[in-house]
Amino acid sequence: MSDLPRRLAVAVVGIPVVVGLLYLGGWPLTLPVAVLAALGAREVFALASARGTRAFPFLGMAGAAAVVAAAGWGGTYPVAAPALLAVVAGVAGLAFGRALASRRAADGPLGAVAVTVTGVVYVGLPLAAVPLLHALPAHAGWGGAAPSPWMGTMAVALPLAATWVGDSAAYFAGSAWGRNGPKLAPAISPNKSWAGAVAGLVGAGAAGAVWFVVAGPFLPDAPLRGFVGVVATGALLGAGAQAGDLVESLLKREAGVKDSGTLFPGHGGALDRLDALVVSLPLAYVILSALDAFS
Repeated sequence: MSDLPRRLAVAVVGIPVVVGLLYLGGWPLTLPVAVLAALGAREVFALASARGTRAFPFLGMAGAAAVVAAAGWGGTYPVAAPALLAVVAGVAGLAFGRALASRRAADGPLGAVAVTVTGVVYVGLPLAAVPLLHALPAHAGWGGAAPSPWMGTMAVALPLAATWVGDSAAYFAGSAWGRNGPKLAPAISPNKSWAGAVAGLVGAGAAGAVWFVVAGPFLPDAPLRGFVGVVATGALLGAGAQAGDLVESLLKREAGVKDSGTLFPGHGGALDRLDALVVSLPLAYVILSALDAFS
């Protein structure tokens, strides 16, 4: 099976599952995201191991899952922030303890601690934005007089749509027009072109426009009300997603691998699916929270 049919098959199965979990919200959403964070962190540690740096994988995986769980428990960032900080600090402290107990100076104790904490911060903290973003409309009162159970789904759908539509637009435009054109970052990802990057931004902006039409009835009091502003927000999220994609490409190039794993057929590992979202999800939460604060 070629790469494109595998991508489509995973999307056909995955999208309904994602929508169902978002509709349920709460712990039915938080726990699978926490597991995904742990799997993504494990792949970060595998990339580092390919270059000789051995992290403390079980500690890092537990920490990545714990920050997502802390966000789901807190519901809002002000409530969850102390727990998030405690988890990251706890992982760092325990990693130093493990290094003192089990690593000699020649075994790279500093690298082990640094990579373990990086796995938590790079994967766990961004995915903690999912339960926070899902709960934001209810806490901020965006549902109007008759709040809908779809509010949280619609809030998370904005960065998901901008990321996935932008990525698809970049893929097809890059395949059609970018093969022989100027490259976006040839030293990091030789196949990414400027044609694909521009198409990705246009696609992400268009996804924002569609989201505005679909989500409007469910979020009548959301701070994103202007059509132009929503398109610009979608494009900004798309730009963040492309930056996240390049970061993971850099990590894979250092490790000398094509994919971070094999969890999703045709898509690679968990980190290959999360690379763009680790930027666009928290960026969406920051943008929406800031707009709500100043609206």
